[in-house]
Amino acid sequence: MAKIQIRGVIIPNDYKWYYDLFEMESTAPKDVQDVIDAAGGEELEVYINSGGGSIDAGSEIYTALKSYQGSVKIYITGIAHSAASVIAMAGYSEMSPTALMMVHCVSMGVSGNHKDMRKGAEILETADEALCSAYMDKAGMKKEDALAMMEQETWLTAEQAKARGMVDCVMFEDSSGQDVRMVAGVYGLPTQEQMENARKLAGKKEDSIKKERMQAELNLLILGGKKNGL
Repeated sequence: MAKIQIRGVIIPNDYKWYYDLFEMESTAPKDVQDVIDAAGGEELEVYINSGGGSIDAGSEIYTALKSYQGSVKIYITGIAHSAASVIAMAGYSEMSPTALMMVHCVSMGVSGNHKDMRKGAEILETADEALCSAYMDKAGMKKEDALAMMEQETWLTAEQAKARGMVDCVMFEDSSGQDVRMVAGVYGLPTQEQMENARKLAGKKEDSIKKERMQAELNLLILGGKKNGL
């Protein structure tokens, strides 16, 4: 059995180093694909606790899980908002009774003249229609119902998500269906300026590590020389 963690911001592959540098939780498609490639058809367990992020990356992760030849079981342990809720539709799923799911329309920044604004609106509407297909496929709902749910920015408890067919089971629920409880996120990717500053910081950090290593080696040489009476 292989385990995949969908945690933190969902990001494109080329942003992963930035989030790793600052030790921020994130998930890129490559993180998921690497586990899938190593799984070799064995069962996948996917744990989701993410407020969402890039729809491109979310769609890629959803597609990778959906097309996997082996069994896929998804567990929503914390939150599954925005793009993370799309990923949650990729297979059999269970949701913690304390977890939350949120679905909403796609958003983006647009600048320019009135034509650019209209074009931006068209792009967003097209993206909404594309993403709603994941909810339609999982829950068997009509397109207009899926789009309406997104338009209203719908927040769902585990029971509500189950009632809509968006998850298969509430975690810790016994065989009789009784709950035996133990108890939109929108993210902005870093700007190019932030990325460039981070590269400089990474370079300084690497230089600092090299200097510390060289000093440690020099100290060892000095210590060895003293022991040998030099």
